[in-house]
Amino acid sequence: MATSKNSIGVSVLQIVILALLYLQADGQGLKVGFYAKSCPHAEMIVSSVIKEVMAVAPSLSGPLLRMHFHDCFIRGCDGSVLLDSPTRQSEKFSPPNLSLRGFNIIDRVKTALEKACPGLVSCADIVALVARDVTVATKGPYWEVETGRKDGKVSLFSDPINPVTGLPPPSANITFLKQSFALRGLNTKDLVVLSGGHTIGVSHCSSFENRLYNFTGKGDTDPTMNQNYIARLKLKCKPRDQTTLAELDPGSFKTFDDSYFRLVTKRRGLLESDAALLNDPETKAYLLKSISHGSTFFEDFGVSMVKMGRIGVLTGSQGEVRKVCSKTN
Repeated sequence: MATSKNSIGVSVLQIVILALLYLQADGQGLKVGFYAKSCPHAEMIVSSVIKEVMAVAPSLSGPLLRMHFHDCFIRGCDGSVLLDSPTRQSEKFSPPNLSLRGFNIIDRVKTALEKACPGLVSCADIVALVARDVTVATKGPYWEVETGRKDGKVSLFSDPINPVTGLPPPSANITFLKQSFALRGLNTKDLVVLSGGHTIGVSHCSSFENRLYNFTGKGDTDPTMNQNYIARLKLKCKPRDQTTLAELDPGSFKTFDDSYFRLVTKRRGLLESDAALLNDPETKAYLLKSISHGSTFFEDFGVSMVKMGRIGVLTGSQGEVRKVCSKTN
């Protein structure tokens, strides 16, 4: 399939087939309080570790929230993003995941749970619970996390960069974003709500450098981006900068709030995929609603996170509960 930077064509048939593959396990077997009898303090243990971590390393909140998204969008929410590979051929080493951080925090939580309840709490569930707890720790909403996932045994370098079923790139336009979410059973509202997770965290300059220096290949800037914002970003990000980080939500990137939506409406969305939310009537309407007194963002975020947490899960006799999150049993 021929692809371009901003537009990737996906046929209706492909979407239907892929959606059926992803949704053959659409959360069946998950429930709130899955460990209530087998490991009654499981969620308390996760929360306790995350409170300790956030007290000293609040900047990990964004990466740990994003880890759940990166896990669920590839092979479903099965913990496959956590697996190591001696030849660096697992998801973890694929380009879209190289910016993820906090794997050691997942390991720390797993160690605490193994001490209390050996062999019971899956790594996939830990990722889901940690995503909720870092959101709460940054003053965001609380939601009941469904648990009962098992861990997958397959993790491939090629999956996150697949042009059709991989992770949506920072350069994705609204058409591709809607297709990507749709094939995973998520709708347009889920897309704009979950994009709101960019209220915490940072991005590498390389993820948006073209918007500043070479948008159409002619040394130009992105005309849809606020020019004052571009000037400010150029002070931070020089051409071919691979290491510098920029805040996705300048001014409150460590606080979960609705200011991300305000920035996007002012054409100050950092990534092209952020700016794309202005190019669809439904997503634009939600942006505008979220900066008004009628905002339902916090409530909606929990609902969409629960939906995302059901994508392609392994439950019951499927998969396994890893003893160590970075390797299969």
